[in-house]
Amino acid sequence: MKLIVPIDFSENSIKALEFAIFMADKKHGEITLVHVVEVVYDFASQAAIALDTMIKDGEKLLIKLIEKYEASGVKMDYKITDGVPSISIVRIADELGVSLIVMGTQGASGIKKALIGTTTVNLIREANCPVLVVPAQAKVTEINKVTLALEFANHEEKFIDWIIFMSEKWELGLEILHVQTSQGFKEELAILGLEGYLQKKYPGLKVRIHTFYAESASEGLDLYMQENENMILVMCHEHRNLWDQIIHKSKSLQMAYHTHIPLLIMS
Repeated sequence: MKLIVPIDFSENSIKALEFAIFMADKKHGEITLVHVVEVVYDFASQAAIALDTMIKDGEKLLIKLIEKYEASGVKMDYKITDGVPSISIVRIADELGVSLIVMGTQGASGIKKALIGTTTVNLIREANCPVLVVPAQAKVTEINKVTLALEFANHEEKFIDWIIFMSEKWELGLEILHVQTSQGFKEELAILGLEGYLQKKYPGLKVRIHTFYAESASEGLDLYMQENENMILVMCHEHRNLWDQIIHKSKSLQMAYHTHIPLLIMS
């Protein structure tokens, strides 16, 4: 399994690296550390000197970081480039054919969130592979299960197989969460249909389908997370164009701003 961990040498990015090492297969796992240099130039003549210095400094720190975690047994290398972080990381992920991007985050608020968002959210919007967001408050070593939150939408079907495979690989329990905002025959039928689908395709699979009642999906997720902290929450994000993002705010992107538990976005 190939993973990418964006590194800016902050505590949050180091925590994401430790999480990636914790989740990686020590025999077959590979982690590439990616550091993106962003340079704002006041004078064109300073551009080459500033960039060269920052890249050399970044390489030294990346090599030290790899040496620090060498005893983990996970194969690690690094790439360093300049540009816009989210675009550069997605490009490298596509080039390497990685299975997962693991990224630390503190979230954002106010005008920064409203106008430009965070690198993490921009990355989720652009990535062609799953992104695991690791917040500063996450208790990495206490994780004991993976919870897949489903809306029963068409685009979610392709993600169920992937997360079942990964939960077994990570040796974590699996739970499927559906937040119901209303009760009725249609909702009950959907739950029964999911149970039948899983039993037929994965006989013997140990999975708990948890139905959580709330007035809204976001409220249900918040309440569920208050009661279940030692997990990775998995949400399916459907890429949309800019207008759709404005009109229909993605629950998964909203969660990425304020989650206190690891959040895996499938897209």
